[in-house]
Amino acid sequence: MRKPIVAGNWKMNKTAGEARELVNQLRAVAASRADVDVVVAPPATAIAAAAEAAQGSRVAVSGQDLFWKESGAYTGQISPLMLLDLGCRYVIVGHSERRGRFGMIEAGFTREIRALFGDNDATVNLKTRAAHAHGLTPIVCCGELLEERRNGQTDAVVRGQVERGLAGLTAEQAAISVIAYEPVWAIGTGETCEAAEANRVCGVIRASVGELFGEDAAAAVRIQYGGSMKPENAAELLASEHIDGGLVGGASLNAADFGAIIEAAPRG
Repeated sequence: MRKPIVAGNWKMNKTAGEARELVNQLRAVAASRADVDVVVAPPATAIAAAAEAAQGSRVAVSGQDLFWKESGAYTGQISPLMLLDLGCRYVIVGHSERRGRFGMIEAGFTREIRALFGDNDATVNLKTRAAHAHGLTPIVCCGELLEERRNGQTDAVVRGQVERGLAGLTAEQAAISVIAYEPVWAIGTGETCEAAEANRVCGVIRASVGELFGEDAAAAVRIQYGGSMKPENAAELLASEHIDGGLVGGASLNAADFGAIIEAAPRG
């Protein structure tokens, strides 16, 4: 049985003091669920505070992004060594908000065009390999745009992102990676992919890992669902065969909501 992993992506939220307070609030629920890996991903300015607050607890800390070089003239970037130095064990790679894709997101009557930060499958692969090379566990994101789903391209898109994002890894590295399926149209919109469909796509991802790295890697790799996971839908999603956890956005900013999602994970 794969151990569930519930990670909170705080995005551009929380000061250092707020991060410390939230981690302190999460220590108890993480302690009570030793059968779940609990991860928080603060903004870079709050990683040190979060890691300090997490010391001696079961809360692990993640970066939200990394650059693939150890050092150099790369203004504004964060290296794997810097994340390790701050106490990170995980790093998010290739989140849709960082990929160089433009997606029309529809939620009710609102429409938003997101201009992103330039990541693509090639840079996601460089970052994933750099994470493994330095002992960080990458949480590698994949997911389709709304128009790709409407055009029946969901499976092809996620297969391609998995194949290119994990290229060059060993089977052992693939097995210990975390893959997050995040349909772009469901991120931050309040829209959620139905549990049965989310599970189906996560099954496509698992099958892709099997084709690339073998059955053992496919059986071991943990696949999260991301995209407006909240206390109300977490139990159904987390009970699915191929969904091993969640990459949680807005709901991870509140200790009660994030704690409820952690508690919704199946018990080992």
